[in-house]
Amino acid sequence: MSSTTFANPGPRERLSDLGIDALGDAELIALLLGTGHAGESVQVLAHRLLEEQGGIEGLARAGVGELAVRRGVGGAKGARIAAAVELGRRVAAANARLLTIRLPDSRAVDAWGRPRLGALDHEELWMLALDGQNRLRAARRVASGGLHGMFVSPRDPLRAALREGASAFVLVHNHPSGDPTPSAEDVTFTAAVADAACIVSTPLLDHVIVTRSRFASMLELAMIPARPDSGLLIDGGARLR
Repeated sequence: MSSTTFANPGPRERLSDLGIDALGDAELIALLLGTGHAGESVQVLAHRLLEEQGGIEGLARAGVGELAVRRGVGGAKGARIAAAVELGRRVAAANARLLTIRLPDSRAVDAWGRPRLGALDHEELWMLALDGQNRLRAARRVASGGLHGMFVSPRDPLRAALREGASAFVLVHNHPSGDPTPSAEDVTFTAAVADAACIVSTPLLDHVIVTRSRFASMLELAMIPARPDSGLLIDGGARLR
């Protein structure tokens, strides 16, 4: 009877099969290193590097010079590890800054959206993912189009909200014409998003349309049902601003 030996999958294969979240610390380091050196595979090198540095916390404190003198690492690999650590720090800092932004009402959404979108000569749709206290978890552009509109599916903002782990979300887009009045297409699209969002228990709280000088809240215009448990304030009734 013949037997077949299967090699253990490497980190690249495991990433493809299982996703990045399934990889351990040493496997992630092995991906950054790329190769080992004579007599030491990249996986063994990654394990040894973590042991010598005291885990990922110690590795994060190591400078490029310290990493570069390690046998099997060198300047290029040390630079890749240092760059990955710095990117992680910047992402963490950006997330911390986001969580200081609260969007409790349409005025706050306008204050976020108008400087970014109000002066554009084309339409853009953004999804603002919120946590349970209406703090901004993430902002994602989900569509961009021409002067007279853009093509977007109701699935697009909802998919982005779920990907960001939102407790709820807000939509914001611009009208280059200068008139923030929701169009028939805006109303139909928003209703479809709101219905789909209710099904997955990640509610759409508002859709704010901004221009250079004015904005409209579809929640305040009663085009989106208000949720009493959302914490989102309605402070002015149905009007354009």
